[in-house]
Amino acid sequence: MAAIHMKNIVKQYGDGFPAVNDISIDVADGEFMILVGPSGCGKSTLLRMIVGLEDITSGDMLIDGKRVNDLAPRDRNLAMVFQNYALYPHLSVYENIAFPLRLARKLSESEIDDKVHEASRLLELDEHLQRKPGNLSGGQRQRVAMGRAIVRQADAFLFDEPLSNLDAKLRGQMRTEISRLQKRLGITTVYVTHDQTEAMTLGDRVAVLKRGLLQQLATPRELYTNPGNLFVAGFIGSPPMNFLPAQVDGTSVQLPFGTVELPPEKTAKATGKGLLIAGIRPEHFEDAGVKRDLGSGSTFRATVDVVEWLGNEAFAYIPFEAPPEMRAELAELARDLDSEALHTQLVVALDGSSRIAEGDEAEIWMDISKIHLFDPATGENLTVDPQHAGRIPAMEVEAAPG
Repeated sequence: MAAIHMKNIVKQYGDGFPAVNDISIDVADGEFMILVGPSGCGKSTLLRMIVGLEDITSGDMLIDGKRVNDLAPRDRNLAMVFQNYALYPHLSVYENIAFPLRLARKLSESEIDDKVHEASRLLELDEHLQRKPGNLSGGQRQRVAMGRAIVRQADAFLFDEPLSNLDAKLRGQMRTEISRLQKRLGITTVYVTHDQTEAMTLGDRVAVLKRGLLQQLATPRELYTNPGNLFVAGFIGSPPMNFLPAQVDGTSVQLPFGTVELPPEKTAKATGKGLLIAGIRPEHFEDAGVKRDLGSGSTFRATVDVVEWLGNEAFAYIPFEAPPEMRAELAELARDLDSEALHTQLVVALDGSSRIAEGDEAEIWMDISKIHLFDPATGENLTVDPQHAGRIPAMEVEAAPG
């Protein structure tokens, strides 16, 4: 096992475009690190630079304290699991797992057999060892690819979107298996995904990337409760965070559904900024009729457009008017997130016992302590708590002398 240190890593192509732009990330020995972001953010390029499949334009890549920029992939002792499994179709499961051991030519047949069976027991593949990959399910093939990585006894595992070819149910099962395996082996792991659910459920820490730049590096909880900017807030969470136009006057914040009072420390950086974007997650609302304690928040009345009832919970959709400049900002954010247009509507999570129906003028409770205020010009979260937000590189630049 080994720590991985990325220091000011840059990947620039021939046309001058920086696919990865001055990224520094330290992955501790035994840590499960997630690289997440929309298509084209540079996460897979960064992973390929760790393993040696992409040249590094500038910066230093260190594995176990050793600079590996100029080392070939085979000399870095890393095991990579690809999106398409990369199995040999003509070989059995046994031979696919044994392949890297035979390639090294350092072990006897009995030693190879012991290692293959040890990996197959760990991954519950014993009954499939003589089958060919074409006769296996997607999840089984992915476990074979993981088995081939395990027998390598590598210093680190690298996963490049390994679950994207699987259906939703199987993805959930494989997430659990990968998490359990990583904890059991205690091996340093870097995992690339565009799926924020995978990022939140698997990672010890998560690095959120956008257009080659590191936006925030933090634990899943820190990212969710304390996003550093508008992009991270919109990317992390499902359903995504609600964004509303907001005007701040002292400690009063005017929203489309009324005015709320926030503590002075929350509004200190927002004063005099003009139109802001308020962010609040769907689960920080409730049907006032089923909420037992209304004292800790604020209530408002609004007409519900659509209700989706899911049994244990429901989602209510409430449209609102937004000024043109905010609509333009939301359109740009949607492009950055590689998602559909962000509608000017409030998504409210309700308890499953709520009787709110489409067309009702409902009384909705809102937890005002969970409101974030964003500067639309910079995307900065003006209410972020730096002590509980991990690393936000943009704030480090601001704080740097000179």
